[in-house]
Amino acid sequence: MGSASTSSARAVFGMSQVASTYPRHVAIIMDGNGRWAKKRRLPRALGHKAGGDAVKRVVEACEVLGIECLTLYAFSSENWKREAEEISDLMNLMRRFIEANIADFIAKGLRLRIIGDYKAFDPDIVERLEDALERTAGGKRTLVVALNYGAQQEIVRAAALAAAEGEVTASAIEKHLYTADLPPLDLLIRTSGEVRLSNFLLWQSAYAEMLFTDVLWPDFGQAELRAACEEFATRERRYGGR
Repeated sequence: MGSASTSSARAVFGMSQVASTYPRHVAIIMDGNGRWAKKRRLPRALGHKAGGDAVKRVVEACEVLGIECLTLYAFSSENWKREAEEISDLMNLMRRFIEANIADFIAKGLRLRIIGDYKAFDPDIVERLEDALERTAGGKRTLVVALNYGAQQEIVRAAALAAAEGEVTASAIEKHLYTADLPPLDLLIRTSGEVRLSNFLLWQSAYAEMLFTDVLWPDFGQAELRAACEEFATRERRYGGR
């Protein structure tokens, strides 16, 4: 994948059938904005801006590659621990990204979905997000953005809702996950060389294929996503079977 080819990507979990097509649902932990900026002796804010440009490239690549659903880990529930200045930069980037891309999303038939407690953000951001959700509701492909999201919190929330309805079972929990109406997760990618899930889609990743690449997120694009999909297509998915 780019500077880190599929041979350098490290797979976790094997999964029945050799996949003959690209994944329907890809999730990405977008990591490496800060390191990208540091390597260039630039402010972290410019690393995040470059990361926003990568988001646009990858969204466009999904259309080219026929990927139905893309889920991006944009802001975790733990990111509030970062410096106030960096959080402010991220919030401003979110505002600009919505303004700059909403018309294109509508034109390309892309439906925006948010998972996580996005209402904890500033009121103007919440208003922009909800306007974008409404205006893109008719889209055929889906861009899911995880904002103020934590997988452990999601599972606790789903289990509590299941308990309120009766017996807590796997199917009852799944019904209350944020992703209940989305295709099952096929492929999870993490950029920047880190090999962990960081509290992202823990339930949904149970039988997903995983791929970790050394490419920093701002350098990730169509070539890297295509390579990841080609790697996915070679894997035998067993779902716990032999």
